[in-house]
Amino acid sequence: MRPEELRGRQAAGAVPPEELDRLVQREFAVIGARLRRVDGVAKVTGRAVYTDDLTFPGMLHGKILRSPHPHARIVSIDASEALALPGVHAVVTGRDMPVPYGIIPWTRDEYPLCVDRVRYIGDGVAAVAAVDEETANRALGLIRVEYEPLHAFLEPEEALDPPAGAEPIHAPTKPGRNGNVTKHVHLEFGDVDAELAASDVVVEGEYFFEGTTHTAIEPHCAIGYYDPTGKLTVWSATQVPHYLQRELARVLDLDVARVRVVQPAVGGAFGGKSEPFDLEFCVAKLAMATGRPVKILYTREEVFYAHRGRHPMKMRHRLGASADGRLRAVDAQTLIDGGAYASFGLVTTYYSGQLLTAPYRFGSYRFDSTRVYTNKPACGPKRGHGSVQPRFALEVQLDKLAERLGVDPIELRRRNFLGADTRTINELRVQSNGFLMCLEAVERASGWKERFRRLPYGRGLGVAGSCYISGTNYPIYPNAMPQSAAQIQLERSGRVTVFTGASEIGQGSDSVPAYIVAEELGVPLDYVRVVSADTDLVPVDLGAYSSRETLMMGNAVLDAARKLRKRVVASMARVWEIPPERVALVGGWALDRTDPERRVPISEAFNIAEAEHGALGATGSYDTPKDVHGAYRGGTIGASPAYSFTAHVAEVEVEPETGVVRVERIWVAHDCGRALNPVLVEGQIEGSTYMGFAEALMEAQVFKGPEQGRAGLHNAPSLLDYRIPTSVDTPELHALIVESVDPEGPYGAKEAGEGPLHSSIPAIANAIFDAVGVRLDALPFSPPAVWRALQDPAARARWEATHGARRAEVAAD
Repeated sequence: MRPEELRGRQAAGAVPPEELDRLVQREFAVIGARLRRVDGVAKVTGRAVYTDDLTFPGMLHGKILRSPHPHARIVSIDASEALALPGVHAVVTGRDMPVPYGIIPWTRDEYPLCVDRVRYIGDGVAAVAAVDEETANRALGLIRVEYEPLHAFLEPEEALDPPAGAEPIHAPTKPGRNGNVTKHVHLEFGDVDAELAASDVVVEGEYFFEGTTHTAIEPHCAIGYYDPTGKLTVWSATQVPHYLQRELARVLDLDVARVRVVQPAVGGAFGGKSEPFDLEFCVAKLAMATGRPVKILYTREEVFYAHRGRHPMKMRHRLGASADGRLRAVDAQTLIDGGAYASFGLVTTYYSGQLLTAPYRFGSYRFDSTRVYTNKPACGPKRGHGSVQPRFALEVQLDKLAERLGVDPIELRRRNFLGADTRTINELRVQSNGFLMCLEAVERASGWKERFRRLPYGRGLGVAGSCYISGTNYPIYPNAMPQSAAQIQLERSGRVTVFTGASEIGQGSDSVPAYIVAEELGVPLDYVRVVSADTDLVPVDLGAYSSRETLMMGNAVLDAARKLRKRVVASMARVWEIPPERVALVGGWALDRTDPERRVPISEAFNIAEAEHGALGATGSYDTPKDVHGAYRGGTIGASPAYSFTAHVAEVEVEPETGVVRVERIWVAHDCGRALNPVLVEGQIEGSTYMGFAEALMEAQVFKGPEQGRAGLHNAPSLLDYRIPTSVDTPELHALIVESVDPEGPYGAKEAGEGPLHSSIPAIANAIFDAVGVRLDALPFSPPAVWRALQDPAARARWEATHGARRAEVAAD
């Protein structure tokens, strides 16, 4: 094709000229439209390539030998028989990788393979590389390990107060400290004791949130290759390629510039792949030992033991209020079961208190949280990290307060609304806040005013609200560099390529940059290519955790795109001899806003700009504001550029004879700032709410106790036995988008991937109370638990009293 033909060619997918005038008049041409995902076709047709789909010439298969003991000293390891087995190429142990690692730099307490002690059933002890999985599994059976069993701590209370002579799970960080304590945080804002004493009503409660795991469909998988030049490449189903690259280099003593991490398509993560795991170090070390590619794919059982899921939490809350329902004091004490290693536990301990202070205004607030080690798989970040559990406790407390005061639960929440452009009691800056709109949306959609406390026995409505971060304000390791960066390259045909380190894990982070570029540069969506999550090719982004990608990566892409837009617009303005503000790039065209007949295809505009400026490319970056939190110790943890807000109303049916709870429908209104693509936002809202519903009714990551034999063994490490809802079990989900444009987000966008989970759980709990008059303060709400609660003779009387009072109130109105 001759250059002049290329320059004048209309972009495939460009808006027809007769529709341009309408498009130019709109605030946005692409943003806010209901668009497809850029990776959607590949995923639904089976063409997406996941880590386990990759094969390489000469590739070996690895397996990891795991501990049968919850806590034991390793006396000796003999791998000679395994090495003698035909087809085995290498065996590595903890002595081959004696450098500890951890996602948080201050709490590195884990080794790629255990060096001198195992700390839970499933802890990795040795790894084998062989010609196939069958041979590798046979080799594991030939490795002889001698253990000296130690006292196993399976309950957090015992870990907190260990018996005399019991060896702690980890060595104390300082003399006289308990080695079983990961982190203790005590923070107080205002005089809580005085405010409680002055309150007209005080509500107290003890709550338990059972541990749960992620159940991503794709198991963890990694492939390592160490080439003859000394360059290590690891392909991994990770959600943090940058952090993994850094830890691989540090632990294996390699130059980080010679370590490449590639993230293929990921089949779900939800926080369960947001830190390095033993298999990534093992494939790297085995590849270095053999000179051949090595793959390790976890079995489903190994995924359950790798875990890093929701922490079990035991919570004691006190809430004081005035007679009109204003919150004067909140006092929260939390004991957190962390499992065998720290993982994100330092942050979890803070999040269990710091993220509770919105969307409501507290008169005073205190929280005391302690995370302890136990000899079980390590807990970590699951969707809504650290704040789902305390949100359950607080929102049930508010429901109890509303009952005590005879106030409508939605009205109580309105009275305590935090507001916008303000600070929480713990000094976190909140700008946009659409919580009142969320309450109004679910109130209207559910028919709350007409139906609350008026449904027949066995049916009920419950409400709850919540708040969540749009990314953490500071990176995991301290540095002054941007949190996210992007590069954009314009090609003469009109094609645009975006390079970003963001990790696509199903949430749409490959699609968001395409929408932004299509909006800013006026190209059809099909003309945008997104290259992501390959540390050799893309600038740094810190990964997919804490709902950070849309805000942080989106701002970086927007920065780069606007730099390029400025150049293209300036060139067209000079050619047409008009002011730059009259030039529009939209729908595959460059045109004059006041004379749409003056237009050229976007490819020609790019050619004109390249002729003036040279090759067209730009970089963009984003870093967070630093004035969004208090100056006290720990004040940075929980700080975020922006906060999302959510309200849920759940409708349930309870069978009194069996205790079976059926959640019929859930209305969820989520303030996501501006919805860049409503289809993706609705999908995230529904997915989050589904996961909350699952945790409320079914999920439990539990382990056998000493009385059951094999203490510390997982009770149900399979998707057959670990219960999650099927499509048949799932209620009707009504996703309601609320937009309170935030000045910090790209086009005003905030998060939508984690916030909508939080208040689904207490909304269900509160709906059960409305249905049958029983409070369920411990998860999950299984049929036996509900049935036992219903055996309380006072339960029916409570239901009669609350519903009678409501009927009298309605009659009076």
